[in-house]
Amino acid sequence: MAEVKKCASLEEVRSEIDKIDDLIVELISQRSHLVRQAASFKNSIEEVKAEDRVDYILQKVRHAAIKADVSPNMISDLFKIMINEMVETEISEFRNTQTF
Repeated sequence: MAEVKKCASLEEVRSEIDKIDDLIVELISQRSHLVRQAASFKNSIEEVKAEDRVDYILQKVRHAAIKADVSPNMISDLFKIMINEMVETEISEFRNTQTF
């Protein structure tokens, strides 16, 4: 984990938080684009939903949260929201790539 900057004022803390928020949004965007790509490698909606993969990810991020000293419940909840939205996007991509 990267070292957290020691700030000298509330304004500096907020500025650092804003930078991190921008990075989080960028990383989520990158993840979303990769999820859309994944649709082209799958053969069914069930494969898109990949419940075993979702379970694996949720367990993995819970362990990472514990290691990073952040609430595993919060991280798990955030990932559930993100994964559910991205699965819906991937289902749409999958349907768009299917030839009838």
